[in-house]
Amino acid sequence: MNKPRVLGVDACRRGWVGIAVEWDGGLTAYHAPEIDQLVDQVERDGKVDMVAVDMPIGLADAGRRQADVLARKEAGPQWCSVFIMPVREALESTDISTAKETNLRLAGEGFTHQAFSLRPKILQVDRWVRETHLPVVEVRPEVSFAALAGEHLRSRKSSWSGAHHRRELLARAGIMLPNELGDPGLKADVNDMLDAAAAAWTARRVSRGEARPLPDPPETFSDGLPCAIWI
Repeated sequence: MNKPRVLGVDACRRGWVGIAVEWDGGLTAYHAPEIDQLVDQVERDGKVDMVAVDMPIGLADAGRRQADVLARKEAGPQWCSVFIMPVREALESTDISTAKETNLRLAGEGFTHQAFSLRPKILQVDRWVRETHLPVVEVRPEVSFAALAGEHLRSRKSSWSGAHHRRELLARAGIMLPNELGDPGLKADVNDMLDAAAAAWTARRVSRGEARPLPDPPETFSDGLPCAIWI
């Protein structure tokens, strides 16, 4: 296989899952323990034009990232799926007590244990995005799904109706998730596959010049990475 494609990436319990979508509509699922291993697998099968990942790119030094604030508004009833990311110094702390104290000092607020549990993968992406030669953007799948639907979604993705609705939205956009996705389909949850596919949809929009960043223009912090969530 040697066809240009875009890649959507989401974290899962066993590492990372990816959905690569070719320009002719072909689709392949991937899984790997590390994000660089995942992307290497995809590149071995063909050229990658754009990567969209459901993880923060660009971490604030103080206060909230505007990307998180604006994305929550776009997600509507599903706003809780968009975490307010801790500041960089807090995420670089190795224990949650120190991290919370640091975030309170620099951002004026705490954060959830769930947000801190993402720390290893956030820092993994933070390292990888500086090393990869590929163009990479940040996404939030629930924001992408709202854009796909043209309205806020009220059903939860974890519900039967919510999962079915999101799969249908993807199919209308030409991203047909088959019932059988091989080994990645065995290792990733339904939510992970849906999110990776939504990320791929946004990656395709970015590649075609159809997407927009939140905020516009992106913020830049001391890490020098453009910080925006794309839809």
